[in-house]
Parts: sequence; C-alpha cells; structure tokens
Amino acid sequence: MDIAEVAQRSGVPASALRYYEEKGLIASVGRQGLRRVFDAGVLERLALIAVGRSAGFSLDEIARMFTSGGKPRIDRKLLADKAEELDRTIRKLSAMRDGLRHAAACPAPSHMECPTFRRIMKAAASGAFGERTKAVPKRT
Repeated sequence: MDIAEVAQRSGVPASALRYYEEKGLIASVGRQGLRRVFDAGVLERLALIAVGRSAGFSLDEIARMFTSGGKPRIDRKLLADKAEELDRTIRKLSAMRDGLRHAAACPAPSHMECPTFRRIMKAAASGAFGERTKAVPKRT
C-alpha cells in the first residue's frame, strides 16, 4: 500500500506516518515513485500505536514496545504502572469535578464562608489536585 492508502485506511495523516517512520515506529518497504510503500501489517501496528497514545504513552514508550523486527513486545509492568497512573489522575479529576459542582451550587452567601470550599482550597494549595504550588521563600 502506498502512503496515501495507509493514511486513508488508518485515519492517520501522511505527515504523521512520515514522522512515525522517522521515530522508528513503522517502516516502509520501499517506494513507488516518490511515495512510500508499506506492507499490510502497518495497519495493525498503527492500531497498536493508537491504543498506546490513547492510554497516554509517549511515542518513545510505544517504540520500546516493539522488537527491532516490528513484533509487539509489550511490557506488562509498564501497562500496570500506566493503569495506576490513570487511576491517580481519575481520582484527582473526580475530586476537582466534585469541588467545582459544590462551588457552583454552594448555598453559603460567600464561597469564603463555606467550610467545604475552604477545605477544597486547602487541598488545592497542598497539591492534592495536581502540581504543588511553589513555596514562597521566607524573608529574613
């Protein structure tokens, strides 16, 4: 298949296919004029790449999931670690969602008077919802 057919059948733009080839994720088997030609197995490989990208793996991580011959070599521990990372992200996002819903419906006259909102602020300041805020150096 030439690159245009691979792009059409996979939904991956030709520019991304060229980039994936540059990164070593896929390999063309030759050229037909100026166009790269790929074997049919590239579609399965692109599907695996799409799964990895959807799960949040970087292209470098995905590249390590293939042998030099192009066969999948998926590290189960890496998958388990990524699943744990996703669980942490889900917990943080769920807490943020719940906090936003509370703040939107809070009956307190001011958010600053709401004990729940103040707990949310304290959690956010401590880094519970993501990146920690940088500590301000003490003045002497």
